Amino acid sequence: MEEINTNKIGNLSVQRRDFLKKTGSLAVMSMFGVGFFTSCASDDDTNPSGNNPNQPTPSEGITVNSDSVVIDLTKVSNLNNAGGWILITSARMLVVNTGNGFSSLTSVCTHSNCDRNWALNNDQFICSCHGSRFTTAGAVVQGPATRPLASFSNSRSGDILTINRG
Repeated sequence: MEEINTNKIGNLSVQRRDFLKKTGSLAVMSMFGVGFFTSCASDDDTNPSGNNPNQPTPSEGITVNSDSVVIDLTKVSNLNNAGGWILITSARMLVVNTGNGFSSLTSVCTHSNCDRNWALNNDQFICSCHGSRFTTAGAVVQGPATRPLASFSNSRSGDILTINRG
């Protein structure tokens, strides 16, 4: 007896894919509830660099050493205005322009050690892993985290910001 191969290939139309995306999202939201998906509000800044979300930190203008992080503020424009911030994944560090200077914090959440899922909203860093909130100085505003984020001293000389890691 001869076996008949019935493999088929093809592509969904754009309209069909959009329909499936929308109805699939609706089904998942109705199953889990909208609150499950709203740990980050729509006004949260979850992409601090403004670049590709898969590369959330600028690399040009940032030098990471074992004892310091040096940032050239002429190349890292996110930090030029109050409220501007960056996540430096290679240093596991958050840096924010507070308007009165710069705050440098560990990006390792004290609740569950998440280090790449951050947003800034209303002058609070939000770890989107479990919703812990911290001030720009690192103090806990809302748990489940109970310990503050470690902070690092920094100094500015002209357009160069140096953060001491040690």
